[in-house]
Amino acid sequence: MQFESPADLDELRDLRDQLSRFLLAYKFGIDELMTKINILKEEFAVSQDYSPIEHVNSRLKTVDSIVDKMRRKGFELSLESVRDNVTDIAGIRITCAFIGDTYRVAEMLTAQSDITVRLVKDYIAEPKPNGYRSLHLLLEIPVFLSDRVEIVPVEVQLRTIAMDFWASLEHRIYYKYDRHVPESILADLSRAAESASDLDAKMERLHLDVQHLPEQPAA
Repeated sequence: MQFESPADLDELRDLRDQLSRFLLAYKFGIDELMTKINILKEEFAVSQDYSPIEHVNSRLKTVDSIVDKMRRKGFELSLESVRDNVTDIAGIRITCAFIGDTYRVAEMLTAQSDITVRLVKDYIAEPKPNGYRSLHLLLEIPVFLSDRVEIVPVEVQLRTIAMDFWASLEHRIYYKYDRHVPESILADLSRAAESASDLDAKMERLHLDVQHLPEQPAA
C-alpha cells in the first residue's frame, strides 16, 4: 500500500477547498439550464395538448467523486486539470415519453442563443454495445458572477421512460455486483434493452397515428 506524504495530503486538502468553491459555478449552470427547461415544460403544458418533457432531474458531482475520477483516470490533481478533463460535473437528465420528443427538446434547447453545443453523442441512433440508449449533449452556458462570467459545461441526457427504466436497472445491477456482472445477467440486460427499444418504436408509431386522427366532435 502506498501512503501519501504530509505534503501530498496538504495539497489534496487545498484542492478540495478550491473545488468546493469551484463547484458553485457548476451549480449555477445547472440552475440556469433548469430554468430554461422548466419554462419550456410549463409553456407546453399551457399551450399544447401535452408536454414532451415528462421528468427532469439534476445532479452535481461531489468533491470526493471528482477526486476519485481524476485518480482513476490518472489525471493530475489540480483545478486546471479538473476543468479540462471532467466534463460531467454538472448533469441534467430529461425524460420524455417518445423518441421524437428527445430530439425535439434537444433542438429547442440548442437553438437558444446563449447556449453553445460542445458535443453530441447520439446513443439512441447508435446504442452502446450493452444496449444503453440515450441522447447526450454537452452544453456550455454563461454564468454571470459578481466579478466575472464563467462558461460552464453541463451534460444533458435525454431519454424515453423505457430507456430511463433500463438504465436505472443496469446501474443498480452493476453497483450490486461491483461491476463484475455474470454473463447470464448481462445477456438478460441486453435482451431487455431490445425489448425496451421495440416498445419505444411501437409507442412512437401509435403516437404519430393518434396525432393524424381527426378530432371527434364534442357530444
